Amino acid sequence: MQSPRLPLPVTAPRDVEWRLPRHARSVGRARALFREQAASWGLPQDMTDTAELLLSELMTNAYRHAKVPAGREIRARCELTDDRIRITVTDADDTLPTPATACPDDESGRGLALVETLADDWGAELRESGVGKTVWFEVALTRRRTMTVRSPYGSTAVCSPPPVSPSGTE
Repeated sequence: MQSPRLPLPVTAPRDVEWRLPRHARSVGRARALFREQAASWGLPQDMTDTAELLLSELMTNAYRHAKVPAGREIRARCELTDDRIRITVTDADDTLPTPATACPDDESGRGLALVETLADDWGAELRESGVGKTVWFEVALTRRRTMTVRSPYGSTAVCSPPPVSPSGTE
């Protein structure tokens, strides 16, 4: 009698896509799905937090600003390589986004400024096949992140934590 075969180790796919309805609830759903995927990939928490925030901004833009017929979906795709994560959001509107200049009292209009500031690279292009556009950003897995912190008292500090690997170890 043969011994039972053990299952092969399962590795998380390095490329996932979610199709979500064009609805406000899809923004939170995309964040939750991404957090689960990031945990399965063992991504560092700071990188997960940054990518989740930027995904949320792109999903919000697709939900709020895409002028499309009812029933169209928003697609969110995450691709992990050895040195970065690339997240794309696709909707059926052909209008490419442009960063806005928000006034201090504005309650919105800063999403693409956040993407531009926190991502290592980002862009938008019309889809080659079909209708609509894709907006994307990339965050490097091992980059040295620096952050300028300004206090309300006028002092400034530049924080630079050590680089991290995808498993969270140095």
